[in-house]
Amino acid sequence: MANSSEIVGAPLTEHTWADFEQVMGPDGGARGCWCMHWRMTYQQWERGRGAGNRATMRERAESDPPPGVVCYLDSEPVGWVAIGERSEYPRMQRSPVTKAIDHAPVWVISCVYVRRDHRGAGLHAPLIDAACRFAADQGQEIVEAVPVEPAGGKRAGADTAMTGMASAYLAAGFREVARRKSDRPVMRRTLRPVERPVLVTDRR
Repeated sequence: MANSSEIVGAPLTEHTWADFEQVMGPDGGARGCWCMHWRMTYQQWERGRGAGNRATMRERAESDPPPGVVCYLDSEPVGWVAIGERSEYPRMQRSPVTKAIDHAPVWVISCVYVRRDHRGAGLHAPLIDAACRFAADQGQEIVEAVPVEPAGGKRAGADTAMTGMASAYLAAGFREVARRKSDRPVMRRTLRPVERPVLVTDRR
């Protein structure tokens, strides 16, 4: 099982795009999403499934700040965490479950994705921690997420589990601050002014 010190995060840019593609696989994650689920309306997302969503994310990766962090274990790309300002995710803002609980200037984690052949290795918490280090490096003070906490040991569906599991966030230093739905806690982590920085900033 990997720990946080073994996972290295690199912002998604043109230099890390090929590694992002390797993590997402030929289907672009789940059903041709390419991590565009929260960034557009359902109709836009559906029309772009596959190549369209990939092209839109590729264009977004060329803008600042980067839309998330590609994560590496022993220099091999193994995961992806989408993180950014709340305004980055209009669909999330419209949901009664995931919309803002206050006016705090948070960055939000909207997706935690582990490469298919590395699942079951305990990577979720280290990936989340890498995203928090990236946020701290960008001068952010609070990271928020609305993960899943299924009751009775049930498994979460792929569509709801994209934001990650509550247990992984607890392991990464988050705490619950609100709950609008029984299985969807709102969780936050307050970052120190200067955390251990992202170790990789430009993979050429």
